Amino acid sequence: MDFDKLVERLGDFGRYQKFLYFLVCLAVIFDGIFTIMPAIVLAEPNHRCKIPEYENDTYIVQNEGHRQLIDIHIPPPTDTSLRYDQCHLYSYNSTTVKLDNSSQPIIGYKSACSEWVYSYDVFRETFTSKHNLVCDNGYQTALAKSLYFVGVFVGGIIFGNLSDAYGRKTSFCMAVISLLISTVALTLSPFYTFFAVCNIIVGASTEGIYITGYVLGLELVGPSKRAIAGTCTCYFFALGFVIVSMIAYFVRHWRYTGIICAAPVALILSYWWLLQESPRWLISRGRYREAEVILRKIAKVNNSTVDDTFFEQLNYDNIIPIQAKKKESILWHLFSSRVLLMRTLLILYNWCALGMVYYGLSLNSGNLGGNFYLNFCVSGLMEFPAYTMTVLLLDRLGRKWLHCLCMVLGGAACLSTVFTILYLEDKYQYITIVLAMLGKLGISAAFAVIFIYSAELFPTVVRNSGLGVCSCVARLGSMAAPYIVQWGNDIGGRLGKAFPLAVFSGLTIVAGVLTLHLPETLGQELPETIADAKSFGTSSIKRKSKSDAGLDSGQATITEAFVDNEENRHI
Repeated sequence: MDFDKLVERLGDFGRYQKFLYFLVCLAVIFDGIFTIMPAIVLAEPNHRCKIPEYENDTYIVQNEGHRQLIDIHIPPPTDTSLRYDQCHLYSYNSTTVKLDNSSQPIIGYKSACSEWVYSYDVFRETFTSKHNLVCDNGYQTALAKSLYFVGVFVGGIIFGNLSDAYGRKTSFCMAVISLLISTVALTLSPFYTFFAVCNIIVGASTEGIYITGYVLGLELVGPSKRAIAGTCTCYFFALGFVIVSMIAYFVRHWRYTGIICAAPVALILSYWWLLQESPRWLISRGRYREAEVILRKIAKVNNSTVDDTFFEQLNYDNIIPIQAKKKESILWHLFSSRVLLMRTLLILYNWCALGMVYYGLSLNSGNLGGNFYLNFCVSGLMEFPAYTMTVLLLDRLGRKWLHCLCMVLGGAACLSTVFTILYLEDKYQYITIVLAMLGKLGISAAFAVIFIYSAELFPTVVRNSGLGVCSCVARLGSMAAPYIVQWGNDIGGRLGKAFPLAVFSGLTIVAGVLTLHLPETLGQELPETIADAKSFGTSSIKRKSKSDAGLDSGQATITEAFVDNEENRHI
């Protein structure tokens, strides 16, 4: 009996698994919260240079005398969407200066300033305004956002290995402690370098919570329920987006927003007493008696029809964990032939594009105009119908066509925003926001599909390592996303708002069209070896019967990819 058969006997998704998975999903909310947190904490409020020798200068005009000083010292903006030039002031001789009819100095030159005042319309304070990370220092905000994804990249490696070496539960709780400490430290950051380091640790910690919690939950779920259970975590991740945007709307101060979001992490420490170690991992380590105690508890909570005789006759040596079955090939075999090389490169390009576009659209939500916080909230809400659409259509349209349609339609929606931004008046701004959110819906659905699709395209012998590389490549795309958004901010004006969306749409449409060169996996017997992978998609591959196809083959391969060994990664 293999472990999946054992789980089916005990209840493939009984009350015990539902309770455990619910706890994991609650923890995943923090992944969503802190993934989008940099976009809020590092947001750039409207600003202008501080008037020299004016002690109580504010962004808002105080009186007519203050208005005249602003007109004299602050140049008009080159970007018509701004009220003032944000980075320069006039330098001139105050005793000989002559003013034109607009109260601007006739003889003067613009120079960069080192002090600014900020608008309070959207934010009371952000880390950016607190430490003046604007104008020539603006690159530091893009770097800090990118460093979060560096942390996610590193966290997947560190906590994936810790999970396999010391157990899922131990690794999970270590990630929770790390997240609690790093988030509190982040909210108290006295300077930029400290903030950047904390942001890396926060990214690594959220990744650790996700991958170890995800694996811990799925290792106890039967094959028939894994796809549905896996999708549930996506909903809670999106819920984190919505929660943080609502908190930020009412608080409007980066430090207090961070504290409010960090405080509940302490409650997750109780999971040390609520969670049980994965019996699959315990068996793989030869700790059979500990595993049996947990398996008996599962049977009791699920009201399974097994008794003591069942456990007494159980031979744990014959329960071979998945990871013990696949050691015969290495990742580089995926590049050993022209067919495998092209398929692997197409898959990797799709992951890179999705990583960049998904997080790019999320981070760019506040730059679309309209209500900053509402945009973020709607961006998170769009993921709920996206994941639901994936579940409903995955086995109807097939992996290839559903992924292609999601990518192309999502990209087309983003591309349409370029024209609405450039050619429509500001009163039609809502059209731009609607189109951008439709783009987010398509990309979110495509992200859900590509994971299952990739898991089914890679042969069993390198499936886990292949998905590990895919996730790493997606992180590279995520790291680049903040810079593309920042380049748009640097360009400024309507063109600056359109630039990130034009880049994202181009990458998405190309990736979606290229997907058509990949074989369909729905209803196919999945490749086990490298040789199978080379011939996959040809007439030599047998098609499953309808009854077999009904049990989604991706449901098993998803979990294989996550529970194998040190290459575990989070999408």
